[in-house]
Amino acid sequence: MGLMRVVNMAHGGFAMLGGFITATAAYYGLRFEVALVVAVAAVALFAVPVERLLLRRIYGRSELDQALLTIGMAFIIIATANLLFGSTTTAITFPDYLSGSITIGTHTMPKHRMAAIIAGLAVFGLLWLVIERTTFGIKTRAAVDNATAAQSVGINTSRLYTLAFAIGAALAALGGIIGSQLMPMESTYALKYLVLVLAVVTVGGLGTITGSFAAALLLGIMDTAAKYLVPNIASVAFYLTMFLVLTLRPQGLFGRKG
Repeated sequence: MGLMRVVNMAHGGFAMLGGFITATAAYYGLRFEVALVVAVAAVALFAVPVERLLLRRIYGRSELDQALLTIGMAFIIIATANLLFGSTTTAITFPDYLSGSITIGTHTMPKHRMAAIIAGLAVFGLLWLVIERTTFGIKTRAAVDNATAAQSVGINTSRLYTLAFAIGAALAALGGIIGSQLMPMESTYALKYLVLVLAVVTVGGLGTITGSFAAALLLGIMDTAAKYLVPNIASVAFYLTMFLVLTLRPQGLFGRKG
């Protein structure tokens, strides 16, 4: 969401890793729930040396340096996934209680979509509470805004950065797994959906959980509505909405100037 002030173009790669690890664990007989936990934990652990050995070198450097490093990481993850899993789509088998459809009023919705909605709301609420209402969130924001001052009052900024990045990677993995029925796991996943991720964060405004949540709803609703109401321009409705919002508010819906 931009809280760490790092342009992370490899975030989709962590989501893809979560999906592939889940599929592999399920292949070897683990239940979906156990495979999900294993995958999220594995991606979080993988993120620790990535942050300490790579990202730590670009904190405070230009956005271009950050983008180049992280998009290079994405290409490495893609090449590794292609080597291990091939270029075909890797399916994640959901349990029976997430298969089929559920009827709400007059509308029928696939259960896995309902699960994605519930998971998204839960993660949004939890993230907001952690960042805005806990000591960890306060320390993290302080460390990002002024690392020197934070260190002077006893905050271990190094450990905070690592933990924050690991949590972000773990949530990316969770999103990749839960949303795999909508965005299938394939070796190009890390870059295929990068524009969507960047659009949501940019329209919402960097550094704000609420902004990203609102932007995701706005862009998703406009994209879906256009497909039903004005199919002739449906392919550009998403980008047109993004263009209009950023024209009126260059800092995003909830972003701050400067």
